Amino acid sequence: MVETTVRPPDRGVAAGSRFGPYAAVLRSRIQAQRVYRLSFASDAAGATMVGLVEFAEVWVVFNQAKVLGGLDLDAALLLFGLSNLAFALAQLMCGHLDKLPNLIRLGMLDIYHLRPQPVLLQLITSDFSLRRLARATVALAVLTAGLMRNDIDWSPQTILLIGLTVVSATVLFAGLFVVAAGCQFFLIDGAELTNSFTYGGSFAATQPASVFPTPLKLLFCLAIPVAFTAYFPTLALLGLPGPAGFPSWLAWGSPLAAAWVWVLAWGMWRFGTRHYQSGGG
Repeated sequence: MVETTVRPPDRGVAAGSRFGPYAAVLRSRIQAQRVYRLSFASDAAGATMVGLVEFAEVWVVFNQAKVLGGLDLDAALLLFGLSNLAFALAQLMCGHLDKLPNLIRLGMLDIYHLRPQPVLLQLITSDFSLRRLARATVALAVLTAGLMRNDIDWSPQTILLIGLTVVSATVLFAGLFVVAAGCQFFLIDGAELTNSFTYGGSFAATQPASVFPTPLKLLFCLAIPVAFTAYFPTLALLGLPGPAGFPSWLAWGSPLAAAWVWVLAWGMWRFGTRHYQSGGG
């Protein structure tokens, strides 16, 4: 009698088979964009112009005001670069979630429910717009200029703070896109409303939080904590005092702020999907 031993599947193979469909979809999206090179080039040029126009807005304000909220133009470069780089990367991964209202209205979201994968992960990996890398490139160039023009005390702690800020801020902005998507299950053509705290939050992150009135400080520091994406880290990098009541250690609080946003995102997404009854009602 011959004994046979059944070996469990290798974890690496199992993980690869689990994420294989998502990787295949992403590869197909990237290849499709590479085929139409002229279209991709025009889209990338448009995304670059968006990044340049947003930077021009900040440059005009600080060029006229000289100092705003305790920051000068050089500090504003650092503030803009950190926040806009993180937002551009988050938009690259999750920005297409703002198309969810169209999927719901046309009944196409039902297709995602038929597949044996999480709906949110399917939606996130359903698109990958390479043109948005152009906006990230503009932000990276501004951030580099800000790091060079400011007198920063370079140390391993400084490098760690910059890396932690960019990663955490990217996760935070991605969470805001998921929050906005979860709201679409209850809103009718509510994209403009939800854009107010995704793209609006991105704009607020490029401004010194100290210039906001108290209600907006509470909004952008606690409820939608975009001040953690760049403002508090910028103050720490430059050794500047923050607003009254906001200690300097808040510069290291970006991971907690990102975790808070994803708690909101998970709750809103779960609440929305549980009440979704398909496009046919």
